[in-house]
Amino acid sequence: MSRYVRSSAAQAPTEPTRSGPGIRARIGSALCGLVLTLGHLVTAYLLFLAYMARPAGPWDSETVAHSNFAAGFALAVSVVLGLLTWGFVKAGWVRGWWYVVPVVFGVAALLRLTLLAPEL
Repeated sequence: MSRYVRSSAAQAPTEPTRSGPGIRARIGSALCGLVLTLGHLVTAYLLFLAYMARPAGPWDSETVAHSNFAAGFALAVSVVLGLLTWGFVKAGWVRGWWYVVPVVFGVAALLRLTLLAPEL
């Protein structure tokens, strides 16, 4: 008898294998995706407000201040969402492509604060 053949009595009973992630992993992924999506919607709205603000004239410094505030807050939210995304990807709940959205929104907010800032 060959040394590579096992006897059938020594084999443990096999359990059925699962073909995909468990229910907890799916719920975790869905919740993480929901949290990130809601955060990205908030960031998109803040960026919309920042980019749509146009001063009415040289006296309208309030509109410029509101635009800068919205862009700065959008940048801060993008950083927080980037850190959340890092944690969620590290835990294996979401995939790596989720990094793209906070990076794009962060760059857009930074551009509005610097090069594309409204002028009086």
